[in-house]
Amino acid sequence: MTTNDLDLGAIDLDRSAIDLDRNAPDVDGAPIPLAAGPGSPGAPGPVRRKRTPRTPAERIPGERALRAQPSTWVAWAGIAAFLVLLLGILISVVIDSFGRTWYAQWLPTEPTTGWYSEAWTRFDLGHVILVTLVVAFCVVALSILIGVPASYVLARRQFPFKRAVTALFLLPVIIPPITFGIPLATVMYNVGLGRTLLAVILVNLVPSVPFVIITMTPFIEQINPAIENAARMSGARMRHVFVRILGPILVPGILAAAILVLVRTVGMFELTYLVSGPGTDTLVVSIFRAMTSAGGSEPRALVSAMAFLYTAMMLVTLVIALRFVNPTQLVARVGAGDEE
Repeated sequence: MTTNDLDLGAIDLDRSAIDLDRNAPDVDGAPIPLAAGPGSPGAPGPVRRKRTPRTPAERIPGERALRAQPSTWVAWAGIAAFLVLLLGILISVVIDSFGRTWYAQWLPTEPTTGWYSEAWTRFDLGHVILVTLVVAFCVVALSILIGVPASYVLARRQFPFKRAVTALFLLPVIIPPITFGIPLATVMYNVGLGRTLLAVILVNLVPSVPFVIITMTPFIEQINPAIENAARMSGARMRHVFVRILGPILVPGILAAAILVLVRTVGMFELTYLVSGPGTDTLVVSIFRAMTSAGGSEPRALVSAMAFLYTAMMLVTLVIALRFVNPTQLVARVGAGDEE
């Protein structure tokens, strides 16, 4: 067999393949004209062929079919049960706050919004919410101003007893707040700061500053030190390096730490309760005082209305905060900063 015979055989095979493609029907059964291009008149649109599951013989070697294991079903069942329980609690609180009596029915028999107005005027919730926001934002600002430089020192500097200092910062985060809250409250009352707004801010700084340090230290460690070294070799001072070069890279981590501290401060009960008083209670402490006032005989719907206001305030705060930072993109942004 000569080379010409091989070439003629290949041409015949190509022509046979073209004839098969020309006569191959599409999904609807009509043949697709081969000569009609995308821009020619009468050309068909994009053809969507039905995807059929591959047989075991067609699978790539080593590829396994996706099958739900029993542990997967157990995990999903646990998640579903948790969500149902959580939604049930939230919905029951909301329904309870809008009814005068609600016991054996699906919905209250006498819907009303009077509990919200009564809670607002009786417990002065406008002032309570203002105090809560002032305490939260003061604690966030001071924690960032103190915690970010401290985390930079822990991430970049080597000094004696560094591990001991790091472990010391971990203590206020991992131990229950009541264990160090009572000594702190004793100190505040001894120096005359008990039941003041300053005392509420100071005691909330004790767990918040270490929390920022723990959050920011790994974030700073991921940044390439060559960026800072290049700036110093160009004559930049340390303050300029920290503010103008590291600052933009640290913004996602700072925002994430600020959000976590904000949520933690608004929900902090033990430390705030020990040093607060009339005029300095936050919303979570006011809810507790409403539950225990008059020997616990306050209407349940009144407390539910306050709890719903607290939940709504937290949700609004989180939604606003998440508009400025996406926690899932923090690692990607750090990696982009390293490449630059």
